[in-house]
Amino acid sequence: MNKFPLNRLIRYFLRGLIFVVPLTLTVYIIYEIIEWLDGLIPIKVPGLGLLIIVCAITILGYLASFFITRPIFDQFEKYFTKIPLVSILYSSIKDLIGAFVGDKKRFNVPVTVALDDSGTILKIGFITCDDLEEIGLPGYVSVYLPHSYNFSGNHFLVEKSKVKTCKMRSTAAMKFVVSGGVSGLKDSEQEK
Repeated sequence: MNKFPLNRLIRYFLRGLIFVVPLTLTVYIIYEIIEWLDGLIPIKVPGLGLLIIVCAITILGYLASFFITRPIFDQFEKYFTKIPLVSILYSSIKDLIGAFVGDKKRFNVPVTVALDDSGTILKIGFITCDDLEEIGLPGYVSVYLPHSYNFSGNHFLVEKSKVKTCKMRSTAAMKFVVSGGVSGLKDSEQEK
């Protein structure tokens, strides 16, 4: 009589965890956000808070780009950015969001940066400014290096000779870095 090996049972359990945990966490986070948004509205209709927020943001975006109402938004932003601590926070968040979805996208050139003189240790990052001569660093570029399994990163000023462009799309590169090198390569192959 063959016994069912315990290590096989553990392996099946771990494979199940790999499937269940990311799916459950993603669904749970989305559910909590929708619940929170729904809690902002006295009428209890599931998903209504999210729908109202999406509609309000879309309407504000439309009004901000309309030539008649644009000066009102510009004036509001001008006064808002004069508040000492708020101006730093607001402009940083605005620039970061604009770097991903705005007209002046900044995270669209994935590169590898040599971290040692021999060039054997590399890190994937994104060029955010390709000319730093204005601040007295000719021949240098500004590179953002995101952390793995985190939504933070480091910013470095790197000599151009230490930077090499990657043969992958920026979304695949970010996915590759944030996942710690676990995912993103297959996405890069499909997008070519």
